[in-house]
Amino acid sequence: MASAPLLTKPSLLRRRSAAHADGAPEAGRAKRPRLYALDGMRLFAALSVLSFHWTAYVGIAGVWQGVTPKEALPLLNRVAAYGWLGVELFFVISGFVICMSCWGKRPGEFFVSRVVRLYPGYWAGIALTTLVVLNFKQFTRSGAGDGLDVPTVLGNLTMLQTPLGMRHVDGVYWTLWVEMRFYLLFALVVATGLTYRKVVAFCGIWTILAVLAPQAGIPLLTTLAMPNESPFFIAGVGMFLMYRFGQNLLLWGIVGFSWILALTRIGAIQEIYVNVLGHPLSWYVMAGAVTAAFLLVLGAALGLFDWVQWKWLTVAGALTYPLYLIHQEIGWTLIHFLLTKDFGVTAALVTTLAAMLLTAWLIHRGVERPLSTVLKRALDRSMATLRRTSDEPPVLKP
Repeated sequence: MASAPLLTKPSLLRRRSAAHADGAPEAGRAKRPRLYALDGMRLFAALSVLSFHWTAYVGIAGVWQGVTPKEALPLLNRVAAYGWLGVELFFVISGFVICMSCWGKRPGEFFVSRVVRLYPGYWAGIALTTLVVLNFKQFTRSGAGDGLDVPTVLGNLTMLQTPLGMRHVDGVYWTLWVEMRFYLLFALVVATGLTYRKVVAFCGIWTILAVLAPQAGIPLLTTLAMPNESPFFIAGVGMFLMYRFGQNLLLWGIVGFSWILALTRIGAIQEIYVNVLGHPLSWYVMAGAVTAAFLLVLGAALGLFDWVQWKWLTVAGALTYPLYLIHQEIGWTLIHFLLTKDFGVTAALVTTLAAMLLTAWLIHRGVERPLSTVLKRALDRSMATLRRTSDEPPVLKP
């Protein structure tokens, strides 16, 4: 969800030297342009999840004013029932982009990049959602404000509310804990210095742990291995290695094996959403959507979308994270409010989408950019101090 800004590919000279240094295959392709296509994919994924929550999710008690999305928008409802699969596309993109953005960085730089990318917009999302849920209760979904007290909000500010056993201020925040665990695992590789060999080994070891974890019956291992989500992240990492170092059978094996595991995990995920939706879902449609997610990012890795050079996609990509953070509870509240003002269903949805996009832009420009700059500057100084003090020889007492 919270991917780093998309970067251009390193120079051919730097790529070759890195490849020789760690035994990676030499990539002989020329420098390629910025991956604008991934920005577009991120926005598509966010809109897919948004459509699921707004027009397919049946647990929106009191929002639709006596009419269900299935009755008002039957065609959109059937398509949006699979919109939650946009999260899986997010995870593939995240594996690709996180590996790309932290290549060549020290652990402290990796830590700083994740903090400044994730927290400013997230804090803004929590503040705005809390304000709306607590002050516009007559338009929020039933039970939205239950248990939303000061300790809960403070716990959410850490982004660790799931392991702390607290409820989410907004239900969509569950994916952030998934991302955090991926960052934690990948940080272990960053700490040793990223190389082709180490990242390939990371993909293999994580795959094995994810397969074995459910059988081991160790909750902590399952929490870290993430059997349902890991194939998507691992595939994204493998695709980045293709992008940076070129294709080979080993990397195709990583991506292909992850795709097969992802398809085997659909059943476990399917049960969750069938309960939420109240009607069955087609395994074949879900498998097709997962395959499409893999193929889209793989196409970017192989250069099939290098022709996409629409600079407006950079803005679209920047809006994705804040839009994702605010679209559910606030979106439901605004839809409900507009329907009470005699807006039609379509007009309420379009107006709410426009308002959410505008709000996401304001969060990006008014909170994320300035606060990230200040936060990065302060954390960079902190990391510099940490490096200096750690390099100092110990003082021996007489």
